[in-house]
Amino acid sequence: MQKLLLGDEAIAQAALDAGISGVYAYPGTPSTEITEYIQQSKQAAEGNVQRSWATNEKTAMEMAIGMSYAGKRALVCMKHVGLNVAADPFINTAITGANGGLVVLVADDPSMHSSQDEQDSRFYAKFAFIPCFEPSNQQEAYAMTRQAFDFSEEHKIPVMIRVTTRLAHSRAGVKLGYPRKQNEIKLHSNPKQFILLPVIARRQYQHLLDKQPALIKASETMKNNQYIDGSDKSTGIIVSGIAYNYLMENYPDRKCPYPVLKITQYPLPIALIEKMVDECGSVLVIEEGYPFIEEQLRGLLNRGLVVKGRLDGTLPRTGELNPNLAATALGLPVKEGQDIPSMIVPRPPSLCVGCPHIDSYNALNECMEKYGKGKVFSDIGCYTLGALPPYNAIYSTVDMGASITMAKGAADAGLLPAVAVIGDSTFTHSGITSLLDAVVNNTPITVMILDNNTTAMTGGQKSQAFGRIAQICEGLGVEKEHIRILKPLRNHHKTNVDIINEELEYQGVSVIIPTRECVQTLSRRMKSEKK
Repeated sequence: MQKLLLGDEAIAQAALDAGISGVYAYPGTPSTEITEYIQQSKQAAEGNVQRSWATNEKTAMEMAIGMSYAGKRALVCMKHVGLNVAADPFINTAITGANGGLVVLVADDPSMHSSQDEQDSRFYAKFAFIPCFEPSNQQEAYAMTRQAFDFSEEHKIPVMIRVTTRLAHSRAGVKLGYPRKQNEIKLHSNPKQFILLPVIARRQYQHLLDKQPALIKASETMKNNQYIDGSDKSTGIIVSGIAYNYLMENYPDRKCPYPVLKITQYPLPIALIEKMVDECGSVLVIEEGYPFIEEQLRGLLNRGLVVKGRLDGTLPRTGELNPNLAATALGLPVKEGQDIPSMIVPRPPSLCVGCPHIDSYNALNECMEKYGKGKVFSDIGCYTLGALPPYNAIYSTVDMGASITMAKGAADAGLLPAVAVIGDSTFTHSGITSLLDAVVNNTPITVMILDNNTTAMTGGQKSQAFGRIAQICEGLGVEKEHIRILKPLRNHHKTNVDIINEELEYQGVSVIIPTRECVQTLSRRMKSEKK
């Protein structure tokens, strides 16, 4: 059977066919579609696959570890910056090891299409001493995802699959295999494996190190890494993941004259790299993301070898690669497309017409005008667009949850009033602990939790905060009289301004919750209800 699938969808279908019992994730582009595909899958419903969103990537990772502990297969999905949130359990699960197959899917975002940075998650896999698979096309994404679960159970170790935006969000025909049954519950034979007391953790860490030669041998003997010989030995090309396609698009017959080492499985295959170095005068490394392979190549093989890539400027240090950049690095002619007509002007993103955040920002801006600029800290979500004209309302966006703790730090420094703007989903993701810090210290900050009843930026997934934000804040210790719920509408503007002004003057923690459904989810819901 063959289907036309996004890379994300190929991974999702492969996980189902590999017999997962659960997928755990927090939505984050470019990984979101994996979980959404499984949530909408008849196969998943019939198999009773756990498939609801998690509060954040850390909780998602920990739930997946729990399912692996019980002997069942689990997939956990996130984008690259989400891996920072999950880093604590991610690193430690390499030491506990896996029981049921455990696969960590991380989608990186070169060129920062919807992210704060270009972080390369392969470094995390290397740091944790776990294998990493990096498919170069949708068919490989399907096959390697299934393989990753088997590999995880064979070696009793979690496996990372790393994809990038271009693979995640492009389509191709994918040939599917037969699905396997889900695992039965079966605890590990070592009952103390998951208890990381120092005396146990030291033994487990040594077990992890002892596995490394077998993991390297697997990367050298399995077919994921391929050495493709060429007649011109003046240059050898090491290429990884989707960058392999950028190379081959310069050769319509798919025949490159140079030796090519295609890497889609890590740790690096040292024997294959040595073979290339022994045969070739210089090496060009083409890889999406950071110079991960290139840096190791310079350190592994101290032979006076000429290494070209991102570090020496042969390829650009930042941004996505493409066939033309690969052609330039090889001295091949570049294929020029048509110029973009001058009548087409860039369209920066903007808040939707009728968005509740517009009314929230209009009220906040009026209140803050007398205090001067630079006192409103924001977070990651649709409301981040408040940094752009015509609002120019916010002055920071660093990471999930940072708005509240940055406001607290600024208030501690004496910058008052300090205001934090955070969304309802981001609040439950990473803002709750930040608010608790402010409450414990009774820091004079005003927190605006913009509640549009959904995780809007990533497509309208259900927010874990739905209907319970005020109760959460009260439970954390915010005084009930300083938890204010607003209706962000134009005809409520004066009332909203008055309430915001009152709370800005309060010398303690206050929470303002402008609440109105996202116009996009409202529109979809109304259309659905008419059917």
